[in-house]
Amino acid sequence: MDYVVFGKGRECLVMIPGLGDGLVTVKGMARVLAVTYRMYAKNYTVYMFSRKNGLEKGYSTKDMARDQAEAMETLGILRAKVLGVSQGGMIAQYLVADYPYLVEKLVLAVTLSRADETAKKVIGRWISLAKQEDYQGLMIDTAEKTYTEKYLKRYRLCYPLLGLMGRHKDYGRFLIQAESCLSHDASSELWKILCPVLVIGGGKDKIAGRDASVCMAEKIPGSELYLYEEFGHGAYEEAKDFHRRVMDFFAK
Repeated sequence: MDYVVFGKGRECLVMIPGLGDGLVTVKGMARVLAVTYRMYAKNYTVYMFSRKNGLEKGYSTKDMARDQAEAMETLGILRAKVLGVSQGGMIAQYLVADYPYLVEKLVLAVTLSRADETAKKVIGRWISLAKQEDYQGLMIDTAEKTYTEKYLKRYRLCYPLLGLMGRHKDYGRFLIQAESCLSHDASSELWKILCPVLVIGGGKDKIAGRDASVCMAEKIPGSELYLYEEFGHGAYEEAKDFHRRVMDFFAK
């Protein structure tokens, strides 16, 4: 399992990224990630994990949580703050439900407890594009479903360049992870999550949907909910105060 670590804080922060990990892992990305998430480095030693190398067919989000727990225990990471984004949030739900001693506080961002028809339709299209090895189509559809119109206007001119980047070498990893999103259903496990939780959603989320965040917050005892009504699935990138909101919650 590839992971990167940066920061000098006394507390541990574990970040679990989304489905994009199926195409690009964190290997070799330490410098880039350290700069991108530098706001956490003062207060935390930050660990960002990819899924394990060599995914077997049928590998589920619950299996991913099991292996995430093993990795944390191996590295001596106990009672960590955890930030799970999108599919990373799906994994984090099982992580804290099944291994509560590893997680002190949890932020679930733009994620869902089970895939509804909207999510299945979107992810199903991505699976179809991946099977066709249509990298350009996959990247464009992902962007269009993730970001707001204002954000996309700045980047649509770059779409033709995606076709010049060549083919992705192997879509197997992405397909296994995408299939796990379709079968994810932790809705009956949410009552087990007893640590402090902040659920962050996007009011215009075209992938997870607005209601997914509301439903999760209702089912997780004592959890807090914040909705960025003007943003979609990319709220964690577009909202300027996203990381400050996460850090303020962890600092309580």
